[in-house]
Order: sequence, then C-alpha cells, then structure tokens
Amino acid sequence: MTDSAVITLAKEAIKLSLFLSAPLLITALVVGLAISIFQAVTQIQEMTLTFVPKILAMVLVLFLTMPWFLKKLTEFTENIFLNIPGMLK
Repeated sequence: MTDSAVITLAKEAIKLSLFLSAPLLITALVVGLAISIFQAVTQIQEMTLTFVPKILAMVLVLFLTMPWFLKKLTEFTENIFLNIPGMLK
C-alpha cells in the first residue's frame, strides 16, 4: 500500500464524515439561532429551553436522512472492500 493510497483513503473518509455530519450540524445551528432570537425578543433567559428543540430537530433530521446516510456509508465500504486487492500490491 503506497503513501498516496493511504492519503487518498484518509481524505475520502474525512470528506465523507464531514459530508454526513453537515445536515445535523446545520440543523443544530438553525434551531439554536431561532431559539436565541426568540429568547432575545421575549427576554426569556432559560438555559434548558435550547436543548429540547435542538434534540428533537436533530432526531427528526437523523431519521429523515438515515437512508441517505446508510447508502453513502455502504458505497464507501463497498469501494474499500473492492479495492483491497489493488491496495495490497
């Protein structure tokens, strides 16, 4: 296995992890921003108010994107398994 193959594999793994985490992170950002604006407008400064909506929104997004997550992870894993003989040379 050459150095360039290892670097390429690591780069693809990092890119996939960032690509898969993006929907959850964007959801947390948008919901957190909306709750912060709501708290600023109503002057309700309750610390626990942000957690429940964020968690519910992230669970909803996770359930909605789970088939896509699994498809991407399966494609990546199949690609690695199919390229193992070429990597060992």
